[in-house]
This record gives sequence, C-alpha cells and structure tokens, in this order.
Amino acid sequence: MKKAKMSKSNFKAMLIFWQLRERVRKKRPELWKNKSWILHQDNVPAHNTLSVKRYLAARGIPVLEYAPYSPDLAPCEFFLFPKIKSTLKVTPFESMEEVK
Repeated sequence: MKKAKMSKSNFKAMLIFWQLRERVRKKRPELWKNKSWILHQDNVPAHNTLSVKRYLAARGIPVLEYAPYSPDLAPCEFFLFPKIKSTLKVTPFESMEEVK
C-alpha cells in the first residue's frame, strides 16, 4: 500500500491552522471552551485542498467560506475591515449579544 504524500503547501497550511488554534486557545480561552469561534477562510488554493478541509473537519473547526471575488466587497478589505479589526482586537466581548 502506498503512503499518501503531503505537499509543502498543504503541510504549511495545516501548520498555520494549528498555530491559529493555539492562539485562539491562549488569547480567547472563553471562545475556545465554548467552541464559539469561526475561521473565516480565504480563497488561497493551499487552504482549499482536500487535506486541509479534512484537517479542519476532523478537528471540528467551523469554517466560513470567503465569498468569490465581488467588486462590492473589495473596498471593504482596504478601508473598513482594517478599522474594524483594530477596534475589535482590543475589545473582548462576553457574549454574542455584545457583539451584535
């Protein structure tokens, strides 16, 4: 029986996801315990391979797929999202109601 080989890009992507899980666990333990965090996936080909999808599914990591390119989303990535990210980074929320 042949052993399955993993490409460098798949290995690197899975390593990054593992590091992400550890950061969520350490920085936001309440989200980790409640399993109330979601990975917002982008369209990088290495992140969309079958092995990466299996890795995420096997570990119960919920994934929000990134929308295909849309001209109305592009400006948000350069203006709005960085501002929201910097604001939320320093604001720990206690519940989903606070986020809403």
